[in-house]
Amino acid sequence: MNSESRQQPRIFLIDAYAMIYRAFFAFIKRPLMNAKGENTSAAYGFANFLIEIREKYKPDYLAVVFDAGNSNREVIYPDYKANREKMPDELRASLPHIRELVAGFNDTIVELDGYEADDVIGTLRSL
Repeated sequence: MNSESRQQPRIFLIDAYAMIYRAFFAFIKRPLMNAKGENTSAAYGFANFLIEIREKYKPDYLAVVFDAGNSNREVIYPDYKANREKMPDELRASLPHIRELVAGFNDTIVELDGYEADDVIGTLRSL
């Protein structure tokens, strides 16, 4: 189905950290490194994901949604993310590069202080 035959525009909202973590850990046994010795696994996997989405689904609109600030969910539910390990330093170092990558694709970054990406996506989806 091409975009001309669709009645409604096709909108994709990407949970940035979900895809960043997935890409990073997909290469955990054989990480991708650049000439400076920096781990590029997350950026590489994220870029490939964005390309695949475009080629396979041809979205009319695409936005990458990032968590922003503290959602305070642990106040409501103390065990929230209790078993989640701290973000690896190598992954944290790649975050600015991934933001540059998103800008390079000319995609919109959406983030709302105090909210996680899934909250924002759920809200936008319901509109």
